[in-house]
Amino acid sequence: MTFVVTDNCIKCKYMDCVEVCPVDCFYEGDNMLVIHPDECIDCGVCEPECPAKPSSPTPSRVSKSWLKLNAEYASVWPNITVKREAPADAKQFDGVLNKLKQYFSVSPGRATKRT
Repeated sequence: MTFVVTDNCIKCKYMDCVEVCPVDCFYEGDNMLVIHPDECIDCGVCEPECPAKPSSPTPSRVSKSWLKLNAEYASVWPNITVKREAPADAKQFDGVLNKLKQYFSVSPGRATKRT
């Protein structure tokens, strides 16, 4: 099973997970990250790193919709491999429910490649 990023990442966008990923499978949107499911090796090192806990393995029915969203946007958003600061208001949005409908943006982020 791959890991996917879910609702709680929207508007929080902590990037602790990015630096520990051994296969650089994170992609950045304007206000969230996604994991490319075909690149994730299911090592799980990202999961404990995030203070917001937005990633999860995909077996549940709810996660299948997130798997689709992660796959779709990982194919169009830029790859990110370098951790940056979370948005100033990230803590304010951590734990807010149903952020997908209210805050999700399809715009790509400003990803930075490792040098």
